[in-house]
Amino acid sequence: MANRTEREKMLAGELYDPFDPELMEGRERARDLCHSLNNTRDRDADERRSLMRLLFGKGGDTVWMQPPFFCDYGANIELGERVFFNFNCIVLDVCRVIIGDYTQIGSGVQILTPLHPLEASLRRQQEYGAPVTIGNDVWIGAGALILPGVAIGDRTVIGAGSVVTRDIPSDVLAVGNPCRVLRPITSEDRARTKP
Repeated sequence: MANRTEREKMLAGELYDPFDPELMEGRERARDLCHSLNNTRDRDADERRSLMRLLFGKGGDTVWMQPPFFCDYGANIELGERVFFNFNCIVLDVCRVIIGDYTQIGSGVQILTPLHPLEASLRRQQEYGAPVTIGNDVWIGAGALILPGVAIGDRTVIGAGSVVTRDIPSDVLAVGNPCRVLRPITSEDRARTKP
């Protein structure tokens, strides 16, 4: 236990040193890949796909991306089948971020796993995090913030601009700051062809 790396502590949600050389190298790698990705054009589909395969821990083969996109490590992001990120999304992945199949992430969404100690002297040298899990077929509206440690259930819709501070169950519409369940998604909602 005493010989664990800072990366292992980080992924376990324990206090770790963000200035550890291995972690700094991992962040630099991700920033270089994001920079390259963000400078591609739509017609550069093959290059964009290659960069996403390198960036993400899982799911780079099928993710649909509208750059710009930013992340801390990329390797800690596990995507299901055909996840969609609209323009200007940020995923700070000091802990695992798992996103299920066919989930749609609106423009300007931020998914955050880092946390910082309340004690100032500790905060100068260490931080920690909590993983985020987002289910299958979720739609997260533009500008939403998904905070550390949150789980969002399958087929749920998170309203634009919501701040998700706690777990949200499956099959609901949730909105607001803090985000709260507004109502279940019904069979009538599923039958609609227009929003």
